Amino acid sequence: MELGVVGKPNVGKSTFFSAATLAPAQIANYPFTTIEPNRGVAFIRVRCPHLEIGTPCTPVHGTCQDGKRFVPVDLLDVAGLVPKAHEGRGLGNKFLDDLRQAAAFIHVVDASGGTDFEGNPVKPGEHDPLEDVRFLEEELAHWVRGILARDFDKVARRAELEETPMERVLHERLAGLGLSENVIHIALGEAGMDARPSKWTQEDLLRLAGRILKRGKPMMVAANKADIASPEVLDRLKKEAGTIVVATAAEFELALRRAAKAGLVAYEPGASSFAIAEPGKLTSAQLAGLKKIEAFLASHGSTGVQPAIEEAVRKLLNLIVAYPVEDETHWTDKKGHVLPDAFLVPRGSTAKDLAFRVHTDLGKGFIRAINARTRMVVGHDYAIQDGDVIKIVAKA
Repeated sequence: MELGVVGKPNVGKSTFFSAATLAPAQIANYPFTTIEPNRGVAFIRVRCPHLEIGTPCTPVHGTCQDGKRFVPVDLLDVAGLVPKAHEGRGLGNKFLDDLRQAAAFIHVVDASGGTDFEGNPVKPGEHDPLEDVRFLEEELAHWVRGILARDFDKVARRAELEETPMERVLHERLAGLGLSENVIHIALGEAGMDARPSKWTQEDLLRLAGRILKRGKPMMVAANKADIASPEVLDRLKKEAGTIVVATAAEFELALRRAAKAGLVAYEPGASSFAIAEPGKLTSAQLAGLKKIEAFLASHGSTGVQPAIEEAVRKLLNLIVAYPVEDETHWTDKKGHVLPDAFLVPRGSTAKDLAFRVHTDLGKGFIRAINARTRMVVGHDYAIQDGDVIKIVAKA
């Protein structure tokens, strides 16, 4: 599962990405610093079930610290988007192609209003960040419409002649975007499309593209540079953006994570405070910088970067965590590793869905599952609950 970090140039996308992953990314105060996409791994925090059995877990991926399981999430930072990117302006076509497999988007916005549409620095407050939210939604919709519109008249006439459901036709057309046929079916209903696709106009296709994106690739806003943004602008973004908005200070988070890695501070990503390990090793400028970060944490509760990742996974995508095991008594795999895997699955997934998520053969051979907490046998249609520990029994 991959999250795309998107936005116009010079708003702090690469800083957000580096802060969330500690993966290297080129960061500078000018447009198009990022050319090739950066890839890294972020994490969401959950309470680890190993606390219930008193045996430390041994994660194959991610870590577990003091009973908190850090479940990995892939992150993609792509080149900045400018108006009319779908027509090839800037690095638009490349940007959009890089985003095909992202399940959802974190739109990093300069909440201080200190960058224009092209990503050039302006005086803070001169640009309305809400306009950035709208323009990116429009660019993505134009991108999807462009895919739908290729030879559409011919495709529409053939679908009517053969009485082929349009959700099937469009699903094939949008196969590269990783969308389900059900998402397209729902979007068709919400967009109020004419029953005869041959009557659809370009405006109709644009409206449909917007609904497909809302359903299939949802987007939230990271209101970045919140340390210099006005509270009024942040409040307005939260009220009018039409999606989840998290105030972020990516530079502060990156500074804290780097300092923690160097052993200068004790800090857990997403925490509301930190502790300086050895004040004597820090310069006066570093201490002053940490004081500024401390004040931000006191007023906002966190830098917002970690919460943004978690909001994207938990609320935007509505994913929960499940732990498949092979021994329902000791919660281990064949090698004795305790709770080795943690899978993110959509809320409402069944035991059989989880089996397919672990391995295709496990799903095809599914017989039953066992809830390791209750030791009860459950069927293929059992709805996985957040934090479930599940043994899957399948044909060899």
